[in-house]
Amino acid sequence: MNTNKKPSPKPGKSTKPVAAKPAKSGRSNKPAAASAAKSTKTSKPDAPKEVSARDKRKYIDFKIKVKKGDPLPNFNENEIRLNKYLSNAGICSRREADVLIQTGVVTVNGKIVTEMGHKIAPTDVVQYDGETINAEKKRYVLLNKPKGFITTMDDPQGRKTVMSLVKSASRERVYPIGRLDRETTGLLLFTNDGDIAKKLTHPRYQARKIYHAELNKPFRTEDFDRLLKGVDLEDGKSRADLASYVEGGNSREVGVEIHSGKNRVVRRMFEALGYDVVKLDRVVYAGLTKKDLPRGMFRHLTEDEVSFLKMTKNV
Repeated sequence: MNTNKKPSPKPGKSTKPVAAKPAKSGRSNKPAAASAAKSTKTSKPDAPKEVSARDKRKYIDFKIKVKKGDPLPNFNENEIRLNKYLSNAGICSRREADVLIQTGVVTVNGKIVTEMGHKIAPTDVVQYDGETINAEKKRYVLLNKPKGFITTMDDPQGRKTVMSLVKSASRERVYPIGRLDRETTGLLLFTNDGDIAKKLTHPRYQARKIYHAELNKPFRTEDFDRLLKGVDLEDGKSRADLASYVEGGNSREVGVEIHSGKNRVVRRMFEALGYDVVKLDRVVYAGLTKKDLPRGMFRHLTEDEVSFLKMTKNV
């Protein structure tokens, strides 16, 4: 498939994908909050006027789905929840941060805070277990992974890891999102942004991945239907969203688009159909492509690419 075409790149060389059902989408038509009561006169001339629900809604982006009962957003964008601050600093996950806050080991400006949902300003001093925490700058690093590296932070057996390839990318410590097995090549994203990591790995957001697979024998045309309808695996049925021969390639080269995050799912799908995967390359990940990124090299995402990941529901 062709990764150079926009806006929806395809693997390697161009392919003519078999049509798949479009992902369902929808908008929430529920209001963010109930209508505010009409303001009444008061004897105090300097009493502030109540802000109407209509005025508040001017600042709400209704493109973002809001669950029923969610409070109106805080218009002070500089404030951040304490648990998110701890998570962004790499101390722990948000859920673990809630536990730390409840146990009373986190202080803000010298005072112990145990309140869930407590928000802090940029000038606040946050300490955990007596040490001051500095929130790291968000980093987003895209690697074109070569063969022979495992996706882990460190390996007790001393095997080569992907972390050795991005160690010079930033002073901040970044983590790989998802995995590529040792023999699979292609795109792998690293970040210290917990929100982006959670979004891209959560099934709800359906991060789009396109692979270029080279098989041990010609792929039969009738097996495309089996890929699209679903293949029974030991952990449940998995299917491809799109599948086709790679244009300009031979009948052993197949391009596959999936949203599943299951371990080694592409290899296992082909194996279930009676094929061995000789080479597997991830050429598109969440809308990001390998264009101008040589094997074994990395680059930082642009501001537009980061905004795309943050704003787009299905990537």
